[in-house]
Amino acid sequence: MSKHHSKSAHQHHISDRLVELCTSNESVSSLLAAFPSREPGDVWEELYDDHVKPKSSDDEADGVDGFQVARQNELSRDELKRAAKCGNWGPTQPSDLFLKIYHDALCTLEENPLHAMVSPSLMGSCGVVPLTIISVIPDIVRHMSNVIARAEREVFLATNYWQDSVASKFLTNGIRELDQRAAKRGVRVVVKILYDRGSPRQLVEPHYLVSEKTFTGKNVNLPHPSEIPNVDMQVMNYHTPIVGTFHSKYMIVDRKIALLQSNNIQDNDNLEMMIHLEGPIVDSFYDMALLSWNKKLEPPLPSYNSPAAQGGVTCFGKSFASLFESDGTLKGSSVVVDPARIQLKEAFGNSLNHRNGGVYKPGAVDSSAELTSSDELTGPSTTQGSTHPHPLRAATHSTTRSNGSTTTTAGQANHYRSDTPNGAADRPAENYLSKGEQAISSSRLQEPIPSPPANSINGDTSLPEHTANDPHYDDDIAGEVARVQNAVSPSKSGQETRMQAVSRLLNHTVNKGFPGTAPECPPGDEMTPYIPHPVHEPFPIALVNRSPYGLPTHKAVSNPQNAAWLSALRYATRSVFIQSPTLNAEPLIPAIREACERGVDVYCYICLGYNDAGELLPHQGGHNEMVAHNLYKSLSAAARERLHYFWYVAKDQTKPLLQASKKRSCHIKLMIVDEHVGIMGNGNQDTQSWFHSQEINVMLDSADICRSWIDGIRRNQNTHVYGALDKNEGIWRDGKGKEADGAVGVDPGRFSWLKGMAGAVRRVKGTGGF
Repeated sequence: MSKHHSKSAHQHHISDRLVELCTSNESVSSLLAAFPSREPGDVWEELYDDHVKPKSSDDEADGVDGFQVARQNELSRDELKRAAKCGNWGPTQPSDLFLKIYHDALCTLEENPLHAMVSPSLMGSCGVVPLTIISVIPDIVRHMSNVIARAEREVFLATNYWQDSVASKFLTNGIRELDQRAAKRGVRVVVKILYDRGSPRQLVEPHYLVSEKTFTGKNVNLPHPSEIPNVDMQVMNYHTPIVGTFHSKYMIVDRKIALLQSNNIQDNDNLEMMIHLEGPIVDSFYDMALLSWNKKLEPPLPSYNSPAAQGGVTCFGKSFASLFESDGTLKGSSVVVDPARIQLKEAFGNSLNHRNGGVYKPGAVDSSAELTSSDELTGPSTTQGSTHPHPLRAATHSTTRSNGSTTTTAGQANHYRSDTPNGAADRPAENYLSKGEQAISSSRLQEPIPSPPANSINGDTSLPEHTANDPHYDDDIAGEVARVQNAVSPSKSGQETRMQAVSRLLNHTVNKGFPGTAPECPPGDEMTPYIPHPVHEPFPIALVNRSPYGLPTHKAVSNPQNAAWLSALRYATRSVFIQSPTLNAEPLIPAIREACERGVDVYCYICLGYNDAGELLPHQGGHNEMVAHNLYKSLSAAARERLHYFWYVAKDQTKPLLQASKKRSCHIKLMIVDEHVGIMGNGNQDTQSWFHSQEINVMLDSADICRSWIDGIRRNQNTHVYGALDKNEGIWRDGKGKEADGAVGVDPGRFSWLKGMAGAVRRVKGTGGF
């Protein structure tokens, strides 16, 4: 048995002591609410230092503590009940799958609660996700800039790397807009920015406040305090030496909204992912942010005594409801975004029906099954799902859409809250939306743009693109969705096709003019960068983070993030989907192998050549081609059919492009288990994220959101169409048998470590993949 399997199963037990910590009313944020001038780091020590167990050398050597042991160690019903007690789940009870994974993540706190990077009482919570973004960085920072501009009291922004760029200009414009709005209201707003820009000073002071001269300099270029007199801004540089990178990427606004994304603040060609969260889970993010800041906040964040759990959810207003046609399509498109009506297609690139002995296809609709069965559509039912059944339950009928087309759907879904009768938009929006165009906020409709703007897109003068040089802020998510979808729509004059519009989006600031090669996509498969999720009740969400570890060893592996990933593979019964720029973490490979041998279909969407040089360093796990090839070779013939490996292919391309070309790369970090539990956030499936970096991730228990993610990933990429590797060799070849241009190949050669040294230098400078 390997070192990663060696600890005994008795450690997979939630102790009474841990239950007490998780059910306590105390947290770092609650104590700071009473004493806002204290340092969060000191508060953590006061609350939890007595709960840290002495670590023996055997514990460190063991690494991953038994999560991959044989399945005879199935969790008992009593253990699941103990796990359920350790969270505040709101109106929906967690599924068994979620609780099994959460249980194992919790067990890592037995050794040290700091592994959670959040107070244990806030690790398990609930919330809503009104919006997912799957697109390039400009689309993500567009949303960030809008949320900053709409802030009332405070903004806390954290990123691994901040670089003066078009991306950063969106955000600095947003801060300036925030200052102007604060001046009109006669208030002051607090902004905290936390990043990791390597500095020798961090050897003695991992957290240090950045000087005004530095953060306004050419490399960062934040606004000078004199430019934003109504904003109190602090900037901190944080790194745990030697290799404990602050790899986190999130933003919290007014303790009401949390944004979690995969991207840094810099310009590149990556496809990225962000989710917008609201509800009690924001309190968990807030607590985690205080721990990351560590030092005294001067001035304190104004919401220190205003928990999100007391503020409700504000995102689901009338204009939000107006985004959706009655047949589940997004206004102004033919894309079905309502998960109750999504008929998932060949989602991850295979075509056999699992029930007939073939390979399981995530999201496949079984024509022999009753379409109105909740379990058939969404997997294991939660308690809430049983008492509030999915609205797709009525007889099939025809619906006439606002653009005049007729579709056949299952019965009308009533996703909308009581403040929007029958799901109708407010009257001005209803009049506008009846034309079949994109939804915009009611305030925009009441104050239309008086003259055609200079940067109108595709001849649509009512929704000019929101850019770094010409900002156009919206009042709510609905306005943002409409504006972005309009920008990626084809030219009304016919001079630009839909796929050419996609190429324009993907080229943005770094690859202007790079041509697409993909054919036009069929109706309903167009790219939707912003994916709104119909109104829903809060569902269980947990933070599954990892704290930073600076020593260059592979000992610090026991943490909620790693436990969640491994347990997801262990407890899956049908499928596991993984998208990551890299995949080479030593504990992950055997977990994938064991899942495939057990009959679980594992889908890996990985970026060809991503950070190849850095991954070729000794003890980094190897580059993506080597890992995929070796993994296929290690499987039995039957298990090889269960492993589905793909290189990322952009929406406008027909083959994978090497990341080193910097034309079309992917930086999304996502895992979906049995189409029901999703884990999304900052962590890559590589050695650095598994063993060293501080990572923030959420695990959510929602079949609806997972279905939307699966469909959005499929629709906004061409990976499933053109990216599959050969199952015998684990190698991608085109129709003529040629490997991808510039690929290193499965054998990098004897002196690959020299390339690794060069890659490590680029990574530290912020120019390599991270």
